[in-house]
Amino acid sequence: MPNKLNIVLMGPPGAGKGTQSELIVKKYGIPHISTGDMFREAIAEKTPTGLKAQSFMEKGLLVPDEVVISLVKERLSKDDCKNGYLLDGFPRTIAQAESLTALTKEIGRPVQSVILITADADSLIERIVSRRVCPSCGNSYNLLSKKPHKDGICDNCGHELIQRKDDTREAFSTRLDAYKTSTEPLINYYSKQGLLGEVDGLEEIEVVFKNISNLIEENN
Repeated sequence: MPNKLNIVLMGPPGAGKGTQSELIVKKYGIPHISTGDMFREAIAEKTPTGLKAQSFMEKGLLVPDEVVISLVKERLSKDDCKNGYLLDGFPRTIAQAESLTALTKEIGRPVQSVILITADADSLIERIVSRRVCPSCGNSYNLLSKKPHKDGICDNCGHELIQRKDDTREAFSTRLDAYKTSTEPLINYYSKQGLLGEVDGLEEIEVVFKNISNLIEENN
């Protein structure tokens, strides 16, 4: 097994990043770090950067890049990241990617592997409108590929599952357009650095994970 795993996970919304993140974390024992979780942790811990982020969020404003970058640096510097991390949902733009490259080198934890989960738009839309989530524990299911044992009920806590408002066809198309505009240029950025590996996200969950594991172990 590789010693250090500094991984960025990329892919369009609905490509299966959440499911694959769980499997990666379970197998390799590294923390899964999403921007949402980072914000919540930093605000709960009342760190200076967390409080700064909170001030923007409370006004309904986007948190500026420099604050997000500070949060990422704060989080990746923690002890639980010394043997690796799985960064999910960040970076989203070239500017963020350049900042991430600089800060991870500065703290001695450079990105070693970027995994892109691919899927075509039509398949993603069908998948996303079939997604159901548990509002209580956060578990995610799919009526096509990852059904709960009992229809409409969370396997983990027994709560009734819901369809999120942004999982409708119209809302998802808007999110997909935003991804293409801001995030797709990152594919070329990381490809030029020789860090990018791609897997087909439309394969069976186990096959996708096997292919991801192969990429991780080849790159480390």
